[in-house]
Amino acid sequence: MILTVTPNPSLDRTYEIPSLERGEVVRATGERMDPGGKGVNVSRAVAAAGRRTVAVLPLGGAPGALVADLLDAQGIEVARVPIAGATRSNIALAEAAGVLTKINAPGPELSPAEQELLLETVRAQSGDADWIACCGSLPRGLAPAWYADLVARVHAAGVRIALDTSGPALLEALRERPDVVKPNAEELAEAVGRPLATVGDALKAAEELREMGARAVLASLGADGQLLVDASGAWFGGAHVDAVRSNVGAGDSSLAGFLIAGGGGPEALASAVAHGAAAVRLPGSVMPGPADLDPASVTVTAQVPVDRELREPVS
Repeated sequence: MILTVTPNPSLDRTYEIPSLERGEVVRATGERMDPGGKGVNVSRAVAAAGRRTVAVLPLGGAPGALVADLLDAQGIEVARVPIAGATRSNIALAEAAGVLTKINAPGPELSPAEQELLLETVRAQSGDADWIACCGSLPRGLAPAWYADLVARVHAAGVRIALDTSGPALLEALRERPDVVKPNAEELAEAVGRPLATVGDALKAAEELREMGARAVLASLGADGQLLVDASGAWFGGAHVDAVRSNVGAGDSSLAGFLIAGGGGPEALASAVAHGAAAVRLPGSVMPGPADLDPASVTVTAQVPVDRELREPVS
C-alpha cells in the first residue's frame, strides 16, 4: 500500500482552449474537474495501476467534500482531516499548442490543532504502508520544518518516505534523510542556488542533495528525461513522446511509477519514465493506467550524458 500526504489539496478545473487571448471571451473545447494536489495525483496514478492507496487530506467546505467524492469514485481511500477553511480551487488553461496556464489559489490556513491532527492521522494510517509519499507545497500556517517533523515521525515508525516539495521545506527536510526526494529541474536549481544548463549540471546538483541528506534523488528534467542518483550510482532515463497534450501531474505520475516498481534502482526509474511519458499524452490531469504505458519506448542507462545541453535550461 502507498500512503500519500497532501497538506494543500485542491479541486482542479482544466479547460482545453484553442489559444489564450487576454481580454477576450475564450470558448473552451473541453473541460475536466479533478481532485488535485501532488500527493492526490500520486494516489490517482497508483490506483490506476490497480494498487491500493490511501490519501491523507485536510479537507474543508464544499470543494473539500467534492474532492473526497471524486476520489471515492476512483476507488481511492481517503483519510480525511476536517479543517475549518475551504479547500482551494485551481484553474488550468490548456492551449492546443501545448502551452499550459495555471491559476493556483493559496488555500486555507491550518490551525495548530489541525496541523497536529494531520500528523497524527499520518501516523495512524502508516501501519500498512510500504511507502509514504508526501507531496506539494505547505498551506498557510505550516512552518517549513513541518515536513522535517513528518519525515522524522515516519522513520521512527519504520516506514520509507518519498518527498516531493521545494524551497525551504525541502532544505529543512533533508536533515532528516528522506529516502527519496523528487525535484524537477527548477526545484533542483533552487536547492543548490545556481542555474542548470546540462544534464551534468543536474547530476552534480542531485549529488549535492544527497550530501545534504537525501538518500536518493529522482530528478525530473522535463522533455530531457529523468535522473536517479543514490548510494549505488546514477542512471539516466528517457522516452520519446510525439505530442504533449498536458503536463499537469506528469511528475506525480512519475513518482507513482517509481514507488510502484519498488522505489529504487534502474527498473524503478524505467517505470517512472514510462508513467511520466504516458501522463503527458493524456488530457488535463488524467493519470495513466497500464494500457497507456509504452515500456518499449523507454531507455535507461548508467552512462549519464553529462555534456548534453538541456532543451529547457534553468537560469
